[in-house]
Amino acid sequence: MKLLFWLSLALVAYAYVGYAVWLWLQVRLSRQSIRQESILPDVSIIIAARNEESNLPAKLENLRLLNYPKDRLQIVVASDGSTDETERILREHTSTVLPVILNESNGKAYALNQAVRHATGEILVFQDARQIVALNAISELVSCFADPEVGAVSGELVLEATSSTPSSDGLGLYWKIEKAVRKLESASGSVVGVTGAIYAIRRELYTDIPSGTILDDVFVPMHVARMGKRVIFQPSAIARDRLFIQSGKEFSRKVRTLTGNYQLLQIAPWLISPANPLLFRFISHKLLRLIVPLLLIVMLVGAALSKGSFYRGVFWVQVAFYVLAALGGTSQSFRKFKPAAIANTFVMLNVAATLAFYNFLVGRNRVWI
Repeated sequence: MKLLFWLSLALVAYAYVGYAVWLWLQVRLSRQSIRQESILPDVSIIIAARNEESNLPAKLENLRLLNYPKDRLQIVVASDGSTDETERILREHTSTVLPVILNESNGKAYALNQAVRHATGEILVFQDARQIVALNAISELVSCFADPEVGAVSGELVLEATSSTPSSDGLGLYWKIEKAVRKLESASGSVVGVTGAIYAIRRELYTDIPSGTILDDVFVPMHVARMGKRVIFQPSAIARDRLFIQSGKEFSRKVRTLTGNYQLLQIAPWLISPANPLLFRFISHKLLRLIVPLLLIVMLVGAALSKGSFYRGVFWVQVAFYVLAALGGTSQSFRKFKPAAIANTFVMLNVAATLAFYNFLVGRNRVWI
């Protein structure tokens, strides 16, 4: 049990800290630069929307104000069987938007494929309907394609907390770590996923997304990497969104993402084979975190069953940590205590991973977000 305890601890530490340290060393030893220039290729913005009447007006106004030449910018929005006013809004903006009206809902992946078929730009920029992007975001993404080795570019999603989200410290720390890892992956080669709210690829590198795919923002860039091109992170191309906490939406978002990781293993098994040039990074960044809940259980049981005062102490430290997390989840006033917020976020992420595994086992993996 002692061996299992230490092995589990080492894997958990590597998943959350060790991998980032390894990337940092890679960057120190061999940083891979990116050539950026002010270029103006034809760009198609691709959006899949379903029942987005509350977000579309602001989104379309945001796109109208982008500081990219209008004669080089095409906006394609696919309505995936919307039952609200989404289609009406799109038809009212046909002077600036090319609507792709799909009478039945077949999921986001299908809608994206249909929208891409109507795209004329040499660069495809994928966005969601909900987020507002910085006015220079397209220019910042496109500048990276001056480097012929770059096949896809991820922007940065900035999650903004409101005054009513007191527990943002924990999630804020998680996002800081995640962004740091992406920056290091980019500086040392390629990232293993992009920000779904804003990313771009070369048109000729686009691969049709299998129907029902949850994580197009991993499936698409991994295919780009498979074709020998770099996938990089451009933090100056910003999309802004709300940080959901009280309503449980942030938890649902994480469950969706982790369920999508399991689904990818089913629809693209080459991802865990030598055919994947980013295999080590994919395992370290995506897959290892899926088994952290199991490793945490092994650590708790291993410490409980091992003899010695050290292991007894470690066991009670773990118990105290989970009690702190529980208090942070049940008391808003206690969540203002930063260690409680961090502990609660850590446990929430691993509960989400457990639920994602259950979703995958029972086939509950078709999610439209």
